[in-house]
Amino acid sequence: MTFEVRPEQPADREDVLRVIAAAFGDHGDDVAAIWDSLGRHKRAGLVIEQGGHVLGHVGLSQGWVDARQALVEVWVLSPLSVQPDRQNEGVGTALVAAAVETARGSGVPTLFLEGSPVYYGKRGFERADRRGFLPPALERTPRPAFQCVRFEGHEEWMTGQLIYPAVWWEHDAAGLRDPRLAAVHEQLTALD
Repeated sequence: MTFEVRPEQPADREDVLRVIAAAFGDHGDDVAAIWDSLGRHKRAGLVIEQGGHVLGHVGLSQGWVDARQALVEVWVLSPLSVQPDRQNEGVGTALVAAAVETARGSGVPTLFLEGSPVYYGKRGFERADRRGFLPPALERTPRPAFQCVRFEGHEEWMTGQLIYPAVWWEHDAAGLRDPRLAAVHEQLTALD
């Protein structure tokens, strides 16, 4: 089955928000609202379509690493959304690969995300804390879930805490809160 991955266009807005909402279930409307709110910030989205229908979406948005030497612009991968009835068909994998290449081509030194180390680890991501990075929500982000891909432009001094745009904080979407945080932490501790 072939898919077309392409940059998100303004005309895709409703389809993208629909796919995000469906992919995230009970939290879908909140995640879609965050992506929509990021429209006023530097961001890039990619969609995957088949036969003119959007099946999935991945978002890339601006963030910063608060390094000792300087503030370093980076990208954050979030959200990754695949229409539920099309999951496990390679749509997410294709979107992650395209997002990594888009970030690499933008010239940023690092791409970050918060997500499953099992899923993203197979797609080139590694624990960010082992590379000298701290998550934006120190107490609410399980370390194995905070991941990165470093690119050619990364220099050793470019480490520190990741800073999200205000939108993430306005939606209280940096890291997790209990009881979900406790459950995820327990699952990830078992993997570590």
